[in-house]
Amino acid sequence: MLLEGVLRALAGQPRAEGAGRFAPVDLGRVLGMDRAPEVKTIRRKIGQLTARGRAGDLLAGMAAHHLGRPGAASRDEDLGLVLYVDGHVRAYQGTKKIAKTHLSRLRFPAPATVETWISDAAGDPVLVVMSAPGASLAMELRSLLPQLRKAVGDDRRVLVGFDRGGWSPALFAHMAARGFDVLTWRKGHTENVAGDLFAETVSIDETGREHHWILADTIVELPIKNGGGTYPMRQVTRLDTKKGLTKQVHVLTTRTDLPAVEIMYRMGSRWRQENYFRYARGHLGLDSHDSYAASQDDPDRSVPNPAKRHSHLAVQNATARVERERARTDAALLAARTTTPGQAGVVVTNTLHNALTADLHAAEDDLAAARADHKHVPARVRLGDLAPGQQVLDTETKLIHHAIRIAAFNTTTAIARDIRINTGYARADQEAYTLARQVLTQPGDIVPDEAAGTLTVRLDPLPTSRETDAIAELCEHLTATRTTYPGTDLTLRYEIKNRT
Repeated sequence: MLLEGVLRALAGQPRAEGAGRFAPVDLGRVLGMDRAPEVKTIRRKIGQLTARGRAGDLLAGMAAHHLGRPGAASRDEDLGLVLYVDGHVRAYQGTKKIAKTHLSRLRFPAPATVETWISDAAGDPVLVVMSAPGASLAMELRSLLPQLRKAVGDDRRVLVGFDRGGWSPALFAHMAARGFDVLTWRKGHTENVAGDLFAETVSIDETGREHHWILADTIVELPIKNGGGTYPMRQVTRLDTKKGLTKQVHVLTTRTDLPAVEIMYRMGSRWRQENYFRYARGHLGLDSHDSYAASQDDPDRSVPNPAKRHSHLAVQNATARVERERARTDAALLAARTTTPGQAGVVVTNTLHNALTADLHAAEDDLAAARADHKHVPARVRLGDLAPGQQVLDTETKLIHHAIRIAAFNTTTAIARDIRINTGYARADQEAYTLARQVLTQPGDIVPDEAAGTLTVRLDPLPTSRETDAIAELCEHLTATRTTYPGTDLTLRYEIKNRT
């Protein structure tokens, strides 16, 4: 069933109902069956897999395989593994009572669930976990560390990059103590680095592109909340001078042995993970509702109290009102005491003084009352008291489909990279993924030959000669790997038919 899901996703139908758009016998031949399963069978079988509760183990096994394969580390062995972590918000459009979460793409809160994705240095997805309701990225990172170390499987250095959502100096110290290096943007207002510390640098990435940056390399002390002291970190600052403006961009890391250009390049490469989200939404149904099943959320779970924020806003408004009234009162008192030459002075009596300061005293009384109310409002309450009947969506079915998406995307990416590297396709940089999707749906023949010990995949020619030539080169490269078809002793061979 998992193989059927991956092949169907590679053929452009990531959802179960897409199986109805293929001839069952044709897809069955690819699966090695008489006919492919129908939609209702797929859903029933996936439901049986879901009932076993092993989706997390499946993803963990895939992650360990992905990170343990040859070439999983970066091109520089001294760098070790690079992983990127980011949260993905999946909007919900059904009728269930689901907690609201801020959607950055829509710029307003809506019912949604949050997933935490882990990708490798190239942005290929490695692992995904469902985030706890209301959990921040910093909280998720702390709980993910044991799973990441288990997936890595050894004591290799792991550089973990993430955005400002994971900002927490206490977390940085916690990760460093457990053998993980930190890479993130600096958050909050920061003093600019002195101009004489910057120097021009040049970096050449794995694709051969040159990056020219003006960088400064310093050490900063980050304060830890609740009297935790400070934590020193390396700060690499990039000086941007675009459109006539000068701006400093700060990157923090616990790695002190890497060049500053490598640190800046690796931080910028975190956007590869965003590219996966964009691709998977359009081609793999990343945000689709693979299951509408839901269960009751824990009513005893502690959640932030919205009334606390409202009372805090009331205190802020009352404080601003006091400041306005104080300024108005000071101006009125000054005007009452100030005289012009030749005029008699104004006598400020207690009655006049009280009249001038009445609004200020009223504002101060309102501020004191607002602060008292804010103090007595609990910061957290029971979920059952705040939102009775709230539900959470089924996670097992979603994680199984995410495992299928990960396998399908990494397969497509591997083919696209081979097209760019091992073929002479002129537009490979722009159309590698398009050509990969095209060849995955191309008709052809499957020719087993047990006597010769081969299994030949012979594709029909593509619409244009340049595409056909590129895929012919790809077939030669894949055949040279001498890959054995799983479960057999047959060596895979790939060919493309001649137009004649």
